[in-house]
Amino acid sequence: MKLDPATGWVSGVAHCPSPNCNERPTDEVSLLVIHNISLPPGCFGGGRVQLFFQNRLPVAEHPFFREIAGLRVSAHFLIERDGAITQFVSCRQRAWHAGVSRFGQRENCNDFSLGIELEGTDQLAYTDAQYQALQALVRCLQPVYPQLTAERSLGHSEIAPGRKTDPGAAFDWTRFRQGLAGHPEEDMP
Repeated sequence: MKLDPATGWVSGVAHCPSPNCNERPTDEVSLLVIHNISLPPGCFGGGRVQLFFQNRLPVAEHPFFREIAGLRVSAHFLIERDGAITQFVSCRQRAWHAGVSRFGQRENCNDFSLGIELEGTDQLAYTDAQYQALQALVRCLQPVYPQLTAERSLGHSEIAPGRKTDPGAAFDWTRFRQGLAGHPEEDMP
């Protein structure tokens, strides 16, 4: 896995370009936002997230899909339960993942952040493969975006409190940060 700084695309992962993006106001990328998603809620696999981020979700398949049919959203990356990574938006562009948000005194976190969706829910533990893939992806991004430190990696809930809850209580921040720092994780083989 390698990030091409000229294009903002990572090699070695699947690419599924989303139209739900636009140009950043500056080249700054200094925040990582971790989300969760499952479509329909609590169901994994099936490629529905990919279809959603491409505005092609088959709304007749599930009542929840009708509720979100008009949304135009994306993230830079999705990490599925098996650790497979898909990139939807170039890191050089602004993905539409954070919505109304604030980090410190700055609003509109989409302007200066990368969004990573984990296939999951707030309450269900994330998989070993997801933690490994997330840590590898962040380490891949850091040489180009050195401000993406463990301390500047936040949950959607932290930049949109009261509006968002993801990645939820199921996300183990200590495990993520220790693995990112290169510390062995107790439950890894």
